[in-house]
Amino acid sequence: MSATHRRPSRFARLLVLAAAACVAPTAAHTAPAPPAAEDRDRDLGSIDGILDRLYGAISGPAGPRDWDAFRTLFAPGARLIPTVRRPGEPAAARVLTPDEFVEASAPRLKEEGFFEREVARRVDRFGAMAHVFSTYESRHAKDDAKPFSRGINSIQLLDDGRRWWVVTIFWDAERAGTTIPPEYLPRQE
Repeated sequence: MSATHRRPSRFARLLVLAAAACVAPTAAHTAPAPPAAEDRDRDLGSIDGILDRLYGAISGPAGPRDWDAFRTLFAPGARLIPTVRRPGEPAAARVLTPDEFVEASAPRLKEEGFFEREVARRVDRFGAMAHVFSTYESRHAKDDAKPFSRGINSIQLLDDGRRWWVVTIFWDAERAGTTIPPEYLPRQE
């Protein structure tokens, strides 16, 4: 055989396998750990269940939250992304890890009540992924007559066959000139 058609040496084949091993396992190493039985019992096996837990984890009267329970909702590498608006500047995305979100939110939630609830939902699903447009209302007290804020959470979820995981939450709030369209609000009966 000529040099250009020779089989790769055993050493060259090992180098290729080693290089592939460095790249291929990334997904396996970052895959979420199997849930504890108690997590499955709390209904993380459904979109309804994980969204109930998500809203429940951040909502409550002034005081600490169960941030460990909050963190169990997220897949490794998950992101929370609020839309940020500053006067005179274009809209921007502030990308946070769940831990960075906790660090930014915990002091304020210790001082102020915050109750966020879903009022409408639109779900698109394919295979192991789901995209949820979840319209929310935020109040300082559970029984406040009017919300102080409304908006839409764009939530991407992963179903690993055992439970749902939050991959990304990207949200924007309603404001003057930008109101929530009727198709994302509760249906009037």
